[in-house]
Amino acid sequence: MTTIHVFDPALCCSSGVCGVDADQALIAFAADVDWAKKSGAQIERFNLAQQPMAFADNATVKGFLERSGQEALPLILVNGDIALAGRYPNRTELARWAGVKEAAEAHQGSCCGGKTSCC
Repeated sequence: MTTIHVFDPALCCSSGVCGVDADQALIAFAADVDWAKKSGAQIERFNLAQQPMAFADNATVKGFLERSGQEALPLILVNGDIALAGRYPNRTELARWAGVKEAAEAHQGSCCGGKTSCC
């Protein structure tokens, strides 16, 4: 099974989605992670502010931070290899890495799935 590890920059909480001025990218990513987990993906997130030892104990992450600095976070590892850095993955990327299908859910949001007359 594929394991996705997300190393977040320092966030206010485990998801970064709190307060009145929450980052829209974090809100979308949190929803995508929730969807992927419900679809069977194994995803674990680490917050630099709350779990600094997770960053220090992983040689790949530690080397990345030494080269690029914490400004380059988030860092996403797929089975221990760097898959993405500097932005959060979208649902399509999460689905591809985790080997889950997103087609059924994407269809529900299309113009032909609702009460529109586009199709």
